[in-house]
Amino acid sequence: MADEQQFIDNGLQRTQIDEFFQDELGRAGYGGMNIAKTPMGTQIVLKAEKPGMVIGKGGKNIRKITSTLESDFGLEDPQVDVQEVEEPDLNARIVADRLANALERGWYFRKAGHTTIDRIMESGALGAEIVLSGKVTGARSRVEKFNRGYIKHNGEPAEEIVDHGIGTAVVQLGTIGVQVKIIPPGAELPDDFEVYDDQQVEDYIDEDEGVEELLAGEPEDGEATGADADEAAEADDEAAAVDEEVVEEPAAEFEDPDLPEGDEVEDELEDLDAAVEEELDEETEAEAEELIEEMDEADETEADK
Repeated sequence: MADEQQFIDNGLQRTQIDEFFQDELGRAGYGGMNIAKTPMGTQIVLKAEKPGMVIGKGGKNIRKITSTLESDFGLEDPQVDVQEVEEPDLNARIVADRLANALERGWYFRKAGHTTIDRIMESGALGAEIVLSGKVTGARSRVEKFNRGYIKHNGEPAEEIVDHGIGTAVVQLGTIGVQVKIIPPGAELPDDFEVYDDQQVEDYIDEDEGVEELLAGEPEDGEATGADADEAAEADDEAAAVDEEVVEEPAAEFEDPDLPEGDEVEDELEDLDAAVEEELDEETEAEAEELIEEMDEADETEADK
């Protein structure tokens, strides 16, 4: 038999066994099962709200279940272990059966839904959801949902963390499907986080690694790493040292024999300043004389008038 077919057969057999326990142990508060194959046989762990009803008087019921598993389902030497459910209000299958029984007894669906989900949250669940689908109040089918807290609907957390339970209520108007999802208390969700107060950043920095190294990040494309990076750093240090040595050397003095010396330059500058002052004085005197003449002419014109 191919491996794929073996997986399909194992899943089908598991589902059939689960339905068998649901029918036989419904009144005992059946809460699910775990099957594990061992060298000694098949180990089956049953979860029930009332283990005494599963075992029966003198173990009569448990022996009947064991023989049925061998004859009808072909299990080799099944070993059935019954465990009591510590908190039935946190077991989705038990809650779904209770809610279905309440609807069959005539409870109004809103009262039954709110009462059930409140009991779940009071037991410490992180979140819960109840879905009722069918003819809950009339001839038309519809879906009613009751939500509390936080619930996951898809992804790995929805498969591994969320507890699923399904029940069926047969009422006068028809059949009502009951689906229950519960996130148990203490479940670690991937998006959980915790905020610490009065914490210093230095407490979370490695002493051997400085802030500059943390901020440096990963090298970009084309940037040297490892031994190449060390060699490049040494080459940069040597180049920087050479630049510093060149800068520290004093510049050589430049002398031109054709240029005059310092004293001769100062004398020429003084002569040039004196010539400029004489020219400015002559121009100023000429302008003053012209201005005086214009004023005299203006006075004579007014006197004639």
